[in-house]
Amino acid sequence: MNAIISAPDLANELAGDHPPVILDVRWQLGGPNLRPEYEKAHIPGAVFVDLDAELAGPAGSGGRHPLPDIGAFGTAMRAAGVSADRGVVVYDGGLNWAAARAWWLLRWAGHPSVRVLDGGLAAWAGTLTAEIPEPAPGTFEPVPGTLPLLDADGAAALARTGLLLDARAAERYRGDVEPIDPVGGHIPGAVSAPTTQNVAESGLFRTAAELADRFEGLGAKPDSEVGVYCGSGVSGAHQVLALAVAGIPAALYVGSWSEWSRDGDRPVATGPDPQ
Repeated sequence: MNAIISAPDLANELAGDHPPVILDVRWQLGGPNLRPEYEKAHIPGAVFVDLDAELAGPAGSGGRHPLPDIGAFGTAMRAAGVSADRGVVVYDGGLNWAAARAWWLLRWAGHPSVRVLDGGLAAWAGTLTAEIPEPAPGTFEPVPGTLPLLDADGAAALARTGLLLDARAAERYRGDVEPIDPVGGHIPGAVSAPTTQNVAESGLFRTAAELADRFEGLGAKPDSEVGVYCGSGVSGAHQVLALAVAGIPAALYVGSWSEWSRDGDRPVATGPDPQ
């Protein structure tokens, strides 16, 4: 199944006999909770999911958005109406970073059918509502491990033996600026691959062929061992999603730079080159 769905296709599915569960994951880095925006207007039937509270554990030595407690995650997803035998579509305001985090986490936890609304709410031309749904409880029980996961040591090893992509902005990769984490730079051996290049000017994902060309130019092929990290495991999930659209499986280092940079014993590379 494709990892993304267009707005017209979603509208058709919602009008059909077996509509998917819809999750609204609007979020902004460092900003206020966007539930008030959800309460003003959302896709009919969509349930709000708080990325910071439900798709991540407490910030700390494991990074700004470590994995959530798996039991708590399962409880939150069941409360949102998620069941393993019913498809899920996730969306955010349009950047698709938060939606990709929800996609990745559900897929990693074993849900077989999760898609991201291409272009997010900005691409939706259908009706919106302020009515808050009360979904019937779902039955989803997380079974982690469906998608590959990296820890810090695994990311360091993959940077030497395979391909580790850094999804952050190029200036953060180089170490020119670091607005959030303790130090700028990148994991030695990692290749700069900003997430923003996964989408076209329209805000929609580039085609599968275009994404395959992009990642091949960075050294990734369908039989490559590929990993991704970012600042805190959010935009990196978007990169894993784009790789999936291109037909290239990839592991996510969830702790990402926010974990790596907090450990003074781990090496940091700067400049435009991987080493």
